[in-house]
Amino acid sequence: MNKPTTDFFNKEAAQRYDERNSKLSRISDCLHFLSTLVLKDLPEKSRVLCVGVGTGAEIMTLAEAFPQWHFVGVDPSANMLEVCRERMTKAGYAERCEFIHGYVQDAPSDTKFDAVVSLLVSHFVHRNDRAGYFQHMTDRLKEGGFLVNAEISFDLNSSQFPAMLKGWEAVQTLMGATPESLANLPKQLKEVLTVLPPEETEFLIQQSGITQPIRFFQAFMICAWFGTK
Repeated sequence: MNKPTTDFFNKEAAQRYDERNSKLSRISDCLHFLSTLVLKDLPEKSRVLCVGVGTGAEIMTLAEAFPQWHFVGVDPSANMLEVCRERMTKAGYAERCEFIHGYVQDAPSDTKFDAVVSLLVSHFVHRNDRAGYFQHMTDRLKEGGFLVNAEISFDLNSSQFPAMLKGWEAVQTLMGATPESLANLPKQLKEVLTVLPPEETEFLIQQSGITQPIRFFQAFMICAWFGTK
C-alpha cells in the first residue's frame, strides 16, 4: 500500500459522511461503547492509534471517556482528516490529537501505542494485504497493548449467507440504498470488498501476534474482536 494520491471523498462528501451513517447510530454507538469497556483498564495517559480514523467517531467516544489519553489518527483521505480535525477542535480535543495523511505503515513505529483501533476499515484491504495490515498494527503496540478491530465479516459461501443477506439489505436500505444497488450487493461483497469468514480474520489477527482474539460484538455482518499482544 503506497501513499494515497487520489482522495475518494471530496470535502462535501466527507462532511456528509456522518449524516449518512447516522441511521446506524444504534449499532455504532454500541460498538464504540463496548470498545471503551474493552480498553478501560489501560494506563491513565495512554497513547492510542486509530487507523482509518475517518471523521473521528471513535476518538470522540474515547476522548470523552478517558480525558488524559492522546490519539494519533491516520487516514488516506485528506478531506476526511480535515473534517476530523475540525470536529476535534470544536469538541476541545484537538490538543490531544495528531493527524497523519496515509496508511497504517505511515504511523509512528518508534514509540509504541497502548492500543490500536481499526473500526470498519479492514474489509477494504485486499486479501493479499490483510495479513500485513494486521501485522503493521500489532507491530505498533506495546507488549500487553490492545488491538480492537471491527469489519464486515461473514462466510459468503455458506448456506447461511442468503438469510444474512436479507438482514444486510435492510441495513443498506436504512443508509439510502437504491433497488439497483441492493441488486448489486452480493457482487459488491464478493468482488469489491474483501469480506472474510470470521475464522479467517481471527487467524490473521492471531498470526500478527495477538495471542487470543476475542469476538466481543456482532450486528449482522459487522463483527469486532479485541486481543492483547
